[in-house]
Amino acid sequence: MVSQVLRLLIIFLCAVQPVAAQQDTASPPDAPEQKAQAEKDQSQRMLGVIPQFGVTNERYPAPLKPSEKFHLFYRSALDPAEFAVVGIEAGISQANNSFAGYGQGASGYGKRYAAAFTDQVSSGFFGNFAYPVLLKQDPRYFRIGEGSIKRRLFYALAQEFVGHKDGGQRTFNWPTTLGALTAGGISNAYYPEADRGLSLTLSRAAVSIFYGSVSGLGNEFWPDIAKKFHRKNKSVPGDQSQKQ
Repeated sequence: MVSQVLRLLIIFLCAVQPVAAQQDTASPPDAPEQKAQAEKDQSQRMLGVIPQFGVTNERYPAPLKPSEKFHLFYRSALDPAEFAVVGIEAGISQANNSFAGYGQGASGYGKRYAAAFTDQVSSGFFGNFAYPVLLKQDPRYFRIGEGSIKRRLFYALAQEFVGHKDGGQRTFNWPTTLGALTAGGISNAYYPEADRGLSLTLSRAAVSIFYGSVSGLGNEFWPDIAKKFHRKNKSVPGDQSQKQ
């Protein structure tokens, strides 16, 4: 459940590295550039490592087909970076002796890793594919990329609750909420007995939604951070040459 926050920590700890800046677009519906931009969105990564496939900079993105929603799900869930994030999450869980029923040692770590990975895959399956297809909603994060920091801050935090229909209209983000609840319910099948039950399921779902809301900050502001450090690293060689 803390994988979203771990991604944010990795992003800001490594933000001093140069990264190519991402460009915003404002294409009208059905523009010829949409396909190229959509393909670019599918290759987005923070720091060139952390996947950001579910973020679009377009104002009028073409709706995703069911097959494209599934593609988004499995690319995000099975990306190599996700395995590393889950490993860190399992290590933190073991160090804190969370889910004590799993025990310690290699066996305990393996069980925690499997549980965290299953949580992630289950949540992504229902939140990015199953419910978006069933309810005809778009699972992507719609980045605004402009305006005041305060406005964008509130916008980013609210996107766990403000969703978009396939046609572009805004609506309540049912896939995120239902996905978190469904994944939380399924987790009762593999978490230790002491960590099961309705109250724990609701608690896990609430924490997942909260962390997802916080991760929206990375989706919204990372391109700005990347652009800032890209310009900074680009200006350093020129400054040094002038001094010489």
